[in-house]
Amino acid sequence: MKIGVLALQGDFAEHLAMLRRLNVAATPVRLPAQLADLDGLIIPGGESTTIGKLLVAYDLSAPIRQMVAEGKAVWGTCAGMILLAREAVDGIPGQPLLGVMDIVVRRNAFGRQVESFELDISVPALGEAPLHAVFIRAPLIERVGPGVQVLARLPAAGAAEGRSVAVRQGNLLATAFHPELTDDLRFHQYFLGIVAGSK
Repeated sequence: MKIGVLALQGDFAEHLAMLRRLNVAATPVRLPAQLADLDGLIIPGGESTTIGKLLVAYDLSAPIRQMVAEGKAVWGTCAGMILLAREAVDGIPGQPLLGVMDIVVRRNAFGRQVESFELDISVPALGEAPLHAVFIRAPLIERVGPGVQVLARLPAAGAAEGRSVAVRQGNLLATAFHPELTDDLRFHQYFLGIVAGSK
């Protein structure tokens, strides 16, 4: 199994480190040719507008969409979730999106960097133990399509209580938070299970 991590901008190094802890072959991806022999791809957090522009500049958008069309597993965290979405509310006009997942997301739904927060959430697909989730200038899922499974919702958190923060659509996975910034390997293991099932 070989997993790529998009390495144009953002916290790709942390995802690579998590995958290596799981003894998985992990490689940074910056050029279309590096997608060719991958079994799965992670699109990390960072700045979604910047990553989107770089996807276009390096001709990566079409090959990633082709990966999705072929049934390969792709996971987007935070900015990566925005890029997977079919629509981004409050986005920069003309912001490039991959548009492969039937979700609508709101960029920076919780405000500026200083409004970043951490809390424990329930993710039944990962077992009974709560998951410690790190939200950094996080997006929020506004709507999901009929083929999208909600994996986690926010607990009591003001106006956003009960809103979706982790979803799956077939071989696509999206989280509004950053599992790579904790020591909990379960979300990466879950993604690897999706990858294994797609091969």
